[in-house]
Amino acid sequence: MANLRKTVCALAASALVLSACGGPAGTTDDKRPVVLTTFTVLADIASNVAGDKLKVESITKPGAEIHGYEPTPDDIKKAAKADLILDNGLNLEAWFARFVKESDAPHKVVSEGVQPIAIGEDAYQGKPNPHAWMSPKNVGIYVDNMVKAFSELSSGDAAVFKANGDAYKAKLQGVQDEMTNALSALPKNERALVTCEGAFSYLARDTGLTERYIWAVNAEQQATPQQITRAIGFVKENKVPAVFCESTVSDAPMRQVVSATGAAFGGVLFVDSLSGPEGPVPTYLDLIRHDSKTIVAALTGAKP
Repeated sequence: MANLRKTVCALAASALVLSACGGPAGTTDDKRPVVLTTFTVLADIASNVAGDKLKVESITKPGAEIHGYEPTPDDIKKAAKADLILDNGLNLEAWFARFVKESDAPHKVVSEGVQPIAIGEDAYQGKPNPHAWMSPKNVGIYVDNMVKAFSELSSGDAAVFKANGDAYKAKLQGVQDEMTNALSALPKNERALVTCEGAFSYLARDTGLTERYIWAVNAEQQATPQQITRAIGFVKENKVPAVFCESTVSDAPMRQVVSATGAAFGGVLFVDSLSGPEGPVPTYLDLIRHDSKTIVAALTGAKP
């Protein structure tokens, strides 16, 4: 029995050594280049392009609000270890300039080449609307930028990145077609998309919807009485059947619009963040499908 115990202990010790060295009992050593993205939507798109050749991570977690995010010390540590950092650009990540000062990693603005839509009002008037990824057409440009950046990072895998990018763009086109066909069926008087934040300018452009919102871009002080009154007036005048709000902000201001107009609260739309794996939008393609189905169902009075 004593000899048996010695044998078991020796085997356990050997397993620990192998685990610590990254051997068969442990696979913690990942030698792939690290790509760090600013938020979960970019991480999912990047993962589809990278395949298993790169390790893709997101600074923010599912459900996080991206505009006013405050990087943590752990985020700074991640950046120091990254081989490439991807950001959206278009003034989305207000904190990003300060963040990259702490990192020597190269970074790529994935919205480069997108034709921006200017914000039409409030303090951000004239600046580009940052939510370009809400158009699958624009995400095709994101993909091309990622393919180029990844090929520079790991040139031996350039053909893989190109093939992955082409396959993903085909899926994007499929989702674009689904969304356009579904929303095109709406009567003209129902083709109004009223949301908390003006995050749907690109989606509205692609699908022929009229966009209205309470505030243009997430800010520290949201939903002034004037903004709410303006939204109420638009909904009443146009007999808008349903209104919406985004997952990362409070829907309380929009509930005031609902109360004052009798419009239905059409549901929660996802923009700045994916959900967890068990949630309704674990991927970007799921996000676009969810939003288009939610919008169509609420505006037509159909069941989603």
